[in-house]
Amino acid sequence: MRRRLLTLVPALAVISAPSLAQNQSCDLSKVPGAVWWGTDTVMTFRRFVAYAAPIFWFSPDEPNLQEKTGADIREPEPLPGTDSAASPVVYYQIEAVLARGEGEGPAFTFDSTDRGASTINLRRAGAAVVTYFNYYPSEEGLGAHPHDIEPAEMRIVIGRSESAEVRKYAGEGCRPGRSVILVSRTTGKAHGLVWFWNVLQTDAYTVFPMTLLVEEGKHALATDKNGDGYFTKGFDVNERVNDAWGVRDIMRTGLLFSGGYESYMTKVRQPSDRILPPLPDDSPLRGALAKRTARQSLAVYELRPFPGLEAAHGDQQLAKLMKDKVRRAPEGGSINDAKQLTQFFQEGAVLKSLSIAYRYDGSNGLSFVFPFFVVAHLHEPMTGGYILQRMYVTGPHGRDFGWMAMYTPSASRWLDTYLSAGAAREGVDTGGGNIVHTWHFVFETGLKFRVNIEESPAKFLGHLTPYWGLRMGIQNRGAFDIDRLRYVVEFGAGSF
Repeated sequence: MRRRLLTLVPALAVISAPSLAQNQSCDLSKVPGAVWWGTDTVMTFRRFVAYAAPIFWFSPDEPNLQEKTGADIREPEPLPGTDSAASPVVYYQIEAVLARGEGEGPAFTFDSTDRGASTINLRRAGAAVVTYFNYYPSEEGLGAHPHDIEPAEMRIVIGRSESAEVRKYAGEGCRPGRSVILVSRTTGKAHGLVWFWNVLQTDAYTVFPMTLLVEEGKHALATDKNGDGYFTKGFDVNERVNDAWGVRDIMRTGLLFSGGYESYMTKVRQPSDRILPPLPDDSPLRGALAKRTARQSLAVYELRPFPGLEAAHGDQQLAKLMKDKVRRAPEGGSINDAKQLTQFFQEGAVLKSLSIAYRYDGSNGLSFVFPFFVVAHLHEPMTGGYILQRMYVTGPHGRDFGWMAMYTPSASRWLDTYLSAGAAREGVDTGGGNIVHTWHFVFETGLKFRVNIEESPAKFLGHLTPYWGLRMGIQNRGAFDIDRLRYVVEFGAGSF
């Protein structure tokens, strides 16, 4: 899916712009991710984000709903101390606007007095990052606390009607001069840990407005590609499928159950528990959305710019939640070619990692785990797991060395299995201080326990990495004729 998307995106965004051709018929509804198209050259931030704004779908037992449904829903709420509202409130923030390589003038003009009135130049901008925030007065379940802010990110391309890829979907009748806003990727940033994120790369089956399922009591957001109210692993997320958090309504009970996502963790959604986005009048999505919701009276939320830290009014807990989210103005930057654009859309989706651990197998040592291709992971396509390189040194003065290929289903589950196989060079004292080194086939299997150290009394270790883990396994030497069996314990930092 990613390959198909990345061949589409550069063609849409990296292309020169001829003069405008007004009043030409151009239906771009078949372009994957398209949420608006037209001849406008400048658009305000508040209008720009409204075209891509998602639907939010709650659990029927969400405690903050207070048993309200349909048009009576008032969640999510305005931040404390800000203007009240007669509808739900969702906040937005444009994190970055990247200019295309050619053209003159800025890609956006920022208005610090009225951020929603800031403008984006659709003929100069090539891509943008938009985050939507939901605020709730409380969070329930495991690790409950007052105040909760949950974000969802959309990566957006501003394309051109004259590109070959657009013409492939719209036909040759779509003349040059129109811009198209399309959502390339949607990410529900579940519980703030990047390995948990629910990442969906847009494909031909993705329905917009995007539907985001809201986790009961905890409010993490999960992508629902076709808006059917069910979370289907491998369909509703298509990046790091085994690590994706999904939507775990059972978390409200305070229990974790299994390490990975299972379908029983998500309660059946009722159509009346959705809130709708305030789509602009000229949104091409309005008709289809009206058909999908024709028999429901549903609340429409208000979009507001995400405020600065002053909105916390001295509340330390709220200020802590807001601190790493507030951005006064979008970041700038540019995209000069297809390679840079591809890198932009892989940020946060393609992760690298290095794990370092203390090792004990009868002797003290160190263990290192890193991506199989060093700078890129090797995924096992049938199971969604990872194949990694694992090296260790152990024994007196680090004289023994081992290299193994390791398979593990995920990088983030709190409880997981692993398998390793490879070769070890071990020294044997034959007497008189004479050490003879020989190579042997080695095989190891066991369990890996991972924790988010930032949520524990040892949270100071989170400055190094949020993940720490314990690996406990059994290793044998020899492929078929096993002549040595030993326990292996490793403790250290990193996802693997």
